[in-house]
Amino acid sequence: MTKKLKKRLYRIIAGAVCYAACMALEKLVPVSNNVLLIAFLVTYFIIGGDVLKGAAQNIIKGQIFDEKFLMVIATIGAFLSSQYPEAVAVMLFYQIGEWFQSYAVNKSRRSIKDLMDIRPDYANVYNEAGELVSVDPDEVSIGTTIVVKPGEKIPLDGEVIKGETSLDTMALTGESLPREIHTGDEVISGCINLSGVIEVKTSKEFGESTVSRILELVENSSSRKSKSENFITKFAKYYTPTVVIIAVLLAFIPPIILKDFNAFSVWLYRALSFLVVSCPCALVISIPLSFFGGIGGASKMGILIKGSNYLEALANTETVVFDKTGTLTEGIFEVQDIYAKGIEKDELLRIVAHAENYSNHPIAKSVKKAYNKEIDENIIKNPQELSGKGIWARIDEKDILV
Repeated sequence: MTKKLKKRLYRIIAGAVCYAACMALEKLVPVSNNVLLIAFLVTYFIIGGDVLKGAAQNIIKGQIFDEKFLMVIATIGAFLSSQYPEAVAVMLFYQIGEWFQSYAVNKSRRSIKDLMDIRPDYANVYNEAGELVSVDPDEVSIGTTIVVKPGEKIPLDGEVIKGETSLDTMALTGESLPREIHTGDEVISGCINLSGVIEVKTSKEFGESTVSRILELVENSSSRKSKSENFITKFAKYYTPTVVIIAVLLAFIPPIILKDFNAFSVWLYRALSFLVVSCPCALVISIPLSFFGGIGGASKMGILIKGSNYLEALANTETVVFDKTGTLTEGIFEVQDIYAKGIEKDELLRIVAHAENYSNHPIAKSVKKAYNKEIDENIIKNPQELSGKGIWARIDEKDILV
């Protein structure tokens, strides 16, 4: 929970305690109406001070008809009608609802932010003195040679001009198996270099690179609205001022028609009640919040959804085609059994585990995990990874090919 959410929660709790104290004061202690008014006003400002401020700021900006404006008008009207408990209670319940909405949005935003971990923090380039230095990827221009070391993320799209390696592309493609890269191959930003050092000649600036465009799609997912969201946005634009106009008419027309101006306070109270009940905040918020929560929930599971329109399209989906590895399965290998001929199983596993010691390949990792003993690096001599073929090493003075 963020500091801002905690602060709002503490204010709501403090306001609720004050409201309970005011109610007890009204019921149990004989006090004047002025004292009650002051007590409820103090509680009202504790609970809804930010709503009053927000409504005033929106009015200055020309954005008059929103839920904050309706809440302020309705609650002030309740105070003018001497309905102090109702005025404070309405604001309290509104703030509780707003807090839960903000909490849900914050959780979704945090899930999306966690998925943004594919963004590289720096790029290694040679300076004028020929030294390798780390710079911001935004500062690297097209055609610059960058160096990517094992364990680092590729910061920009480009072509490998020197070196060979394996890349972890899972965060971008969902493919769990490493991709073998050689000189002349194209690489995309956001992938993780697993083994060798490579030099890459950049073909795009950072803003146009693959990882930047993916992040932009997710961060701006709210701009790709579904049909439901577009409808509710247009609906709220006309609904809110209509409600305000009807409430005004409800307060003034019946007393005029009935020629009973003494009943004005009764009809004003009814108009204010209508205003509170008709407040569109739940309707206007619920649909966008549902989609935003869906996108955030998917991000928590590692699924990128570019907008609520795509999420809505899933409701009409009849057939889904999956790539199995890394999607329906995790792509994590495990040794199930060992078939050995002319050699003991344990000895075969020992030799293979030693040969695979310096490899980051998923199968190599599974073999080392199955061996589950300390590797004696002293008996491993001249290990070499033959791209696309396997491992060659000299172990116990014997040539081992895996």
